[in-house]
This record gives sequence, C-alpha cells and structure tokens, in this order.
Amino acid sequence: MLTKAPRGTKDLFGDEINEWVEMEKIIRNLCSDFGYGEIRTPIFEHTELFQRGVGETTDIVQKEMYSFQDKKGRNITLKPEGTAGAARAYLEHKMYANPQPTKLYYITPAFRYEKPQAGRMRQFHQFGIELFGAESATADVEVITVAAELLKRMGISKVKLHINSLGGPECRKKYNQKLKEYLGKNLDNLCETCKERFEKNPLRILDCKKESCGDIVANAPTVLDTLGDECRDHFEMVKTLLDEMGIEYVVDPGIVRGLDYYTRTVFEFISTDIGAQGTICGGGRYNNLVEELGGPSTPAVGFAVGLERLLLVREAEKGKKEYAPSKDIFIGYIGEKALVKAHGLVYKLRQKGIKAESDHLKKSVKAQMKYGDKIGAKYSMILGENEINTGKAMIKNMETREQIEVDLSNIVEIIGDLI
Repeated sequence: MLTKAPRGTKDLFGDEINEWVEMEKIIRNLCSDFGYGEIRTPIFEHTELFQRGVGETTDIVQKEMYSFQDKKGRNITLKPEGTAGAARAYLEHKMYANPQPTKLYYITPAFRYEKPQAGRMRQFHQFGIELFGAESATADVEVITVAAELLKRMGISKVKLHINSLGGPECRKKYNQKLKEYLGKNLDNLCETCKERFEKNPLRILDCKKESCGDIVANAPTVLDTLGDECRDHFEMVKTLLDEMGIEYVVDPGIVRGLDYYTRTVFEFISTDIGAQGTICGGGRYNNLVEELGGPSTPAVGFAVGLERLLLVREAEKGKKEYAPSKDIFIGYIGEKALVKAHGLVYKLRQKGIKAESDHLKKSVKAQMKYGDKIGAKYSMILGENEINTGKAMIKNMETREQIEVDLSNIVEIIGDLI
C-alpha cells in the first residue's frame, strides 16, 4: 500500500515534531555548555566499518544491519549506530593532529532490522557524544555527567546509573578464560546463539536476553575479579569522581554493553518506567576502536541515547506534553482590495520576526475570526474598504477582547510594539 510508511518507520509532525524540536534544542544547548561540537556523518558507510568497529559477533552485525551492494558492487550499510562513523571521520580528517581531546556530538537517524516495539523502531534516532584523545578517568566521568545533565534537563528523574569496568585486553583475556571454564559446564543449556558466542566472544553471553541463559550467567564470575592494577585504579577514580560530583551509581557487573569495542568503563542509565526495556542510554570507553580502523592508538569514550526511547521515558514520568498553537496576529479581510493589503501586511510583519497569518481560502469574516482563534492568535485585525479608505483599523486582544484603534500608515511599528 503506497499510502502507508514501511514497518518500523514513523512520520513526525504536529505536536510530536514540537517535542522533537524542543528536545533537540535542549541537546544542542547542553553540548554547547559542555564544549562539544556537532558532526554529521553519512547515512551509509562501507559495511566493513561496522564489521571491524562494532564487531562481527554482535547481534547488530549478524542480524540487524541494512546492507546492500551499490551499482559498482561495493558493500554498503545504513548506519546502525553513530560511534563507528564518528571514529572513521576522526581518523580520515586527521583530527588526532589537533589539540586533544576532540569532543564531538551528533543527532542522527540510524537503522536496525528488528521487531518494532515501543521506543524501538527500524529507523530510529540517536544522540551521542564522543570524546577522543583522553585516557583519564575524568573523561569517562565527563561523558557520564553529560548524560546525567541531559536527563535532568528533560525532566527525567526516575533513573539509576549503573557502572562497570570491562578492563583492558589483558584483563579481558583472563576473564574470558574464567568465563569459558564456568560456561563450559553449562554449555548444553545455553541457547543456540550463545553456543556460537562461546567460542567467538563469550562475553556476549552475559548480554543474552533469554531467561534460560540469564539464569546460568547469574552466578558467573565477574570481570571485576580479574582487573589488573591499572584498570582497577582507573575504575576507582571513576567512582571517586562520581562521589565528588554527587552522582549516585550502582556497581553492576552485569553491564557489558552490546558492542565489541568497549574497554574499561561501561555504564547505563536505567529507568523502571518502561519495564524490561529500561535502558535509556549507555556508553563507555573504547580505547581500541580508532586503532582497529587503521589509525593511531587513541583512547576514547562516549555514549548514545535513542531519542524515541528518551521521549517515551519522559512521557511515562511526566505525562504527554501538549503544545498550544500560537501566532502573534491574524489579519482578516473583506473584499479583494483588502485581501491584497492584508497579505502584503502579513509579509512585512514576518520580515520583522512577527508571527502573522491571514486567510488563503476566502472564508467569511466570521469563519476567518474562528480560524484566527484556533491558531492561537494573540491579536486580530479586520481590513475592509472602510479601513483602507480611512487609514484606520481596530486591533483586538483575543484574550481580553479589548480593542484599540490604530493608524495603518505605521501599522508595522505599532504591531511590533504590541507584540
């Protein structure tokens, strides 16, 4: 059916688009306050970028990517997330040669083929930040504070910050060995996907959503038990800084995130208002990603939040937000001569930044006034033959119903002063 959008996509308009505009304004002001500059990367990238960056063992790469060959036979993928593209841009444009850290943010559509549900669409939108070039725990915590401040400015308070550390390569190697020893005893009881993960990436099993696998991993050893001194000190500093800033958190060894590029600190802000899909945003450190893509060794940390889910959480906590229509003035008319005058005046007012409207449908005066009221006009004015001949007209305050007579010769200035 040509009049129906593809499954998992959605049109945004009316009150809903007002919500999005308001949210994006909050995001842009927030990023300006924290010193992050915007980056816009292509909607599609070479498929290999996500295979190498996100990880071939992830559900995203294995099951969810929209991939195709272009007319020259190149493998192309609609981006399923924002970090890999930002890292590719950081490397391609040699941003590492600039004074560090490099602090970027993006608001972007992303695409994943999965079952559509509340807060999870096939075309969805992400806000994310990436901080490249800083190894210190202070960078981890700055990224966390951006996420915390976003939720605060959105009016969302029913959330908990969960943090964990995945350690570095050596820590992960030791942990993978311990984890495989434990899981090997329960291998027959794992789902088929996790049996495949057992050899390729056993850490992914901890992120499985199936109840049977969840019961098994509940008693698995934690990565925190295998952290080396350097990684442990880093994680302790993260906690110390969060304490200093008064940001409450829970140390949760079950937070492993769904992408292969994470190292050391990982975190999620979790809401209890939307049930099992309670993760609002998540992120962490990914020190190996830029190098994996062929660049220099570059520490990095960031997070991403699905904007559909963010609005869903705000609605669950605060209720549906309504936006009343609002215009500064509606100018009606009687007759063709007045029609020309009214629309000419509307244009002049709009040039001055005044939200003015008139009628396009040649309605009756009564219908025009009803329309002006429906669009939330603060003032109204009717032009007719008498007003044009005398150079005088009446402006009505639509709330108080008070009317004042004005001179049409300097009507733009008068309306400007009123507004």
